[in-house]
Amino acid sequence: MEEVSRLKYLKIALILIGAFCAVGVYPLTIYWPSGWTWHTDGPDLYLQMILGIYATLGVFLIIAARNPLEHLSIIWFMVWSSIVHGGIMAVQSLVYPEHRGHLLGDVPVLLIAAAVLTLLTPRGKTRTTTIKE
Repeated sequence: MEEVSRLKYLKIALILIGAFCAVGVYPLTIYWPSGWTWHTDGPDLYLQMILGIYATLGVFLIIAARNPLEHLSIIWFMVWSSIVHGGIMAVQSLVYPEHRGHLLGDVPVLLIAAAVLTLLTPRGKTRTTTIKE
């Protein structure tokens, strides 16, 4: 894929993923709790913390969309934290049958977001060439 097109699609992906993180996760925890909520038997303290973290990350991804090459660290944080978080949740979903719904909910969403950003984010020689121009 041509570098200019790749950056255009990266900007779109950052806006969409950022908006989803900022405002899309919460409604899913209400309407699809078996795929998006982990602790449903007590106060929503855990959920509030996760929503706060993801909303903040979402805002920073949207900011990064303005000039992704100047915000590579937040993009790669999103990639690697999503892989780690999704991987841990996948294992937990397999170990604890009551959480199997997450294998169709938040787990694939995190891994797909990580894959999309990985494919679209320039790195190596291409990245340094683009930054200098």
